[in-house]
Amino acid sequence: MKLETLFPFMVWFKLVTKESIKADFLAGLTGAVIVLPQGVAFATIAGLPPEYGLYTAMVTPIIAALFGSSFHLVSGPTTAISIVVFSSVSHHAVPGTPEFLSLALTLTFLAGIYQLAFGLARMGALVNFVSHTVVIGFTAGAAILIATSQLKHITGIAVPKGESFLHTWADLFAGIDSVNIYLLIIALVTLFTAILVKKYMPKLPNLLFGMIVGSIIAYLFKDVATDIKLVGEIPAHLPPLSTPDFSLTTIKLLAPEAFAVALLGLIEAVSISRAVASKSNQRINPNQEFIGQGMSNIFGSFFSSYAGSGSFTRSGINYEAGAKTPLSAIFAALALMAIVLLIAPLTAYLPVASMGGVILLVAYNLIDIKHITQIVRFSRSETSILLTTFFATLFLELEFAIYLGVILSLIMFLAKTSTPRIPTLSVDIAPDTNKRKLININKKPVQQCPQLKIIRIDMSIYFGSVNHIQKRIAKIVEFEKINHILIVASGINFIDIAGAEALVSENNRLKKSGGGLYFVGLKSSVYEFAAKSCFVKQIGNDRFFDSKSQAISTIYKRLDNLRCARCEAKIFKECQ
Repeated sequence: MKLETLFPFMVWFKLVTKESIKADFLAGLTGAVIVLPQGVAFATIAGLPPEYGLYTAMVTPIIAALFGSSFHLVSGPTTAISIVVFSSVSHHAVPGTPEFLSLALTLTFLAGIYQLAFGLARMGALVNFVSHTVVIGFTAGAAILIATSQLKHITGIAVPKGESFLHTWADLFAGIDSVNIYLLIIALVTLFTAILVKKYMPKLPNLLFGMIVGSIIAYLFKDVATDIKLVGEIPAHLPPLSTPDFSLTTIKLLAPEAFAVALLGLIEAVSISRAVASKSNQRINPNQEFIGQGMSNIFGSFFSSYAGSGSFTRSGINYEAGAKTPLSAIFAALALMAIVLLIAPLTAYLPVASMGGVILLVAYNLIDIKHITQIVRFSRSETSILLTTFFATLFLELEFAIYLGVILSLIMFLAKTSTPRIPTLSVDIAPDTNKRKLININKKPVQQCPQLKIIRIDMSIYFGSVNHIQKRIAKIVEFEKINHILIVASGINFIDIAGAEALVSENNRLKKSGGGLYFVGLKSSVYEFAAKSCFVKQIGNDRFFDSKSQAISTIYKRLDNLRCARCEAKIFKECQ
């Protein structure tokens, strides 16, 4: 095994130069300033002390950068993962308690184990089968939940802990007369400051500026409002050591939720790394990305970090800031450590209402309005996945919503592959050269041979598509009275045992009527399987051809000569 396989960072270390270090350092510094308010906000969403979001942003990016494959992906705390962590652990412990923290770290460790196992098992391609619509629907639903959870901090209305989505809104409407106008002003000023800074000074950290202005407003209100809660001072030290709970009871308790966290984290990380790679022209290795995410969560759980994944915002800004190698993510983490050691005491003046305003903006940015509009306009099937995942996120358990969306994606995928296109082909004669070639009759209404049907199967023949293919053959026999069927197999990528057995059965049925199935252009890998599984032997070696002309010439000799004599189509050379 090559060292690069065990230590993938050895590949990009060779690309590091003085120029790249400078570019990566500046990009990392930008990322550190951006993640400072985000880390605090995300930890709040996860039901954890604010500093744990910063710890995650210090540890996770370093390990993910060293063991992942993307040059620009920045891992760390994310909104979607944070809300799933909160949902998963709050069933078993009260948020803010030591037990809640211990379970969150254990959940992180188990999620990392799942991710690492997926990567080592080379299961990176599985992400390709999960529609991106699932992520869009889930994050949109999560955004509504996040915004809802912050309204009690913004309005001052009392909402009991652990309330469902609908019950929370019922409590908010019931207590609308007791809105704290001072908290509302602080939140709105924070929100609009962040929006204006983003619009007019996009290079500045808008969330940080929003928090600073919100803190100033809260300070001005201190004499007239005594019930303004503050976040409290964040400890000015590096991530402390921690130990997940490895008891069998706890592992059994959290294993299902950890799987959901792992799955969502992988989908997020690979989707984001591919999106950024499409701009940077880099090739992503999904298996290595799985390993990187798994290692970062496993390692992080021992350094007071909760579950993280790839961040779209920070990864996009990292690329736009000119990052050249994963060293930028490491610089961002190191810079954040320095910033926390210097300014952590200032968080004592940060009002919870201001944090709520920031989280509202984060939640709004999660809703991908552009893609949602496109999905609703152009695809009914994708719209059904979107709406199902969205409403499941709002009204059901979050981990169940993820599973439901993934299952729906797979069902849609199987539905598409189970009905492959099977166009009818016939011979088209070029008027100037008299050359013959097979063409789809839907593109040009050319004549067909009344005794030989030529079809092309454009997808794999497996247990899911067998029924559709058999129905197509049955229609040809029943309605067109044709028993000789030539299958152009250049579009077939795979034939499984069920598919092979079905084709043998159809061939035997056609043989009884004096016909049969014939194959041309079978790919070498498919033919190799067909030969090993005795499919070729059962159909007959003389029914497989390398060229269309050879296939037609051989099959022509098996047609009814009397019918050929009366036929007016005469589309084959042999007919002449």
